[in-house]
Amino acid sequence: METKKNTLFCILLMLILASACSTPAKQVYTRPAYKPESKELYDEIVRMDSIWEDSYNHCKMDVQDQLLSDDIEFFHDQGGLLTSKAKLVEAYKNNICGKVTRELLKGSIEVYPIKDYGAVEMGYHRFHSIHDTGPNSKFARFVHTWKRVNGTWKITRVISLH
Repeated sequence: METKKNTLFCILLMLILASACSTPAKQVYTRPAYKPESKELYDEIVRMDSIWEDSYNHCKMDVQDQLLSDDIEFFHDQGGLLTSKAKLVEAYKNNICGKVTRELLKGSIEVYPIKDYGAVEMGYHRFHSIHDTGPNSKFARFVHTWKRVNGTWKITRVISLH
């Protein structure tokens, strides 16, 4: 009988020690729901994004020229950095017009004000080749920095990830 008690005591002790020494379960954090700091700014940037997308999808190079800042910085994960507005507009004209369209993931835009400058827009989009009947590309993150210049919005920085 004493042996059974000792065995049970040892098993119980090992279970207690094992549970005390085990690592606690990892806490899972969820991303907080996005709520715009300024609904007015959010609506304005979403509107500007739609104007930009329309000009991108329909080869409105004059609108692209108006929306892009002269000191644009375009960071592309695959293509690198482009700092020439003229070269960027030319690249759109030669490589995008009539070939590729952009689709914004509805509800993905987040807008954050930048004091005395403008705003940062982040969201998800994907691109479709007009001539490709294969599967759509996946949604990817983008970041646009918008600057308010004399009452108009200009895109000054773009980070495009694929």
